[in-house]
Amino acid sequence: MLRQRVMTALVLAAAFLATLLLAPFPVQAIIFAAVASAGAWEWGNLVVIRSSMGRLAFAASVSLTCAFLWTKLDLAASGPLSAGQPLLAGSAFLWSTMLVGLKYYPGGGWLWGRPWIRGLMGWLILSATWLAVVFCLRLDFGPLVLFVMILTIAAADIGAYFVGRRYGQHLLAQAISPGKTWEGFWGGLVCVALLTALVWWNLPISHMHLSLVSLLALGLATAGASVVGDLTVSLLKRQVGLKDSGSLLPGHGGLLDRLDSICGAAPVFALGLLLVGY
Repeated sequence: MLRQRVMTALVLAAAFLATLLLAPFPVQAIIFAAVASAGAWEWGNLVVIRSSMGRLAFAASVSLTCAFLWTKLDLAASGPLSAGQPLLAGSAFLWSTMLVGLKYYPGGGWLWGRPWIRGLMGWLILSATWLAVVFCLRLDFGPLVLFVMILTIAAADIGAYFVGRRYGQHLLAQAISPGKTWEGFWGGLVCVALLTALVWWNLPISHMHLSLVSLLALGLATAGASVVGDLTVSLLKRQVGLKDSGSLLPGHGGLLDRLDSICGAAPVFALGLLLVGY
């Protein structure tokens, strides 16, 4: 199983890097829209959509939303990036409200138990994630910016895993994800802080106006949001009795199981870049 997980992770990493390094911006946007739509197909499990046509329609709704945002916000080249700020801010606000749901789970079953609520969440979350990713790609050094976001999420996850295994005693969210601990959470934040300092030290001269404090705030907020994204999808999977969102990725479960942290982190990261004046 470990070998399978490692091989799958390497293939995913290679595909991601090839997209960042080789694909032109419009093609990148299409590829990531396809990934979001594939995530929507799997989200059909959380909504308990049993028919293939129903899942296809749900996935298509995310694709059409991405196409609408691409056109409406003129993301292809000339549209002002600030036009997407209200949408990113709204998405970040919705993730912050999820903290209440996570804190009081299994309370709120009257809400999570409604398939249309879970479907609306999936549509909003996956569409906003795509928008945030495309926003990052539009920035100066866009592919590098997106790569740093993924590194931040990975640092939080890796730090949490190793610190949690060694020192973990106090459970973070026992009813949702029994393997997560507060010690692991803080360990992940320490790793992100170190990564942020390294990134700040190597910023291009044109961006040296960014302070270490502002970037630390951005990195830690992104890491925290990634945990919220992970726990939110875990909550919804528990609501419908699923361990994994799918079986597309050998050793990892479904694609959505790998996207959950990114879904929480991407809008916060993109909005934070605007707020710190990148």
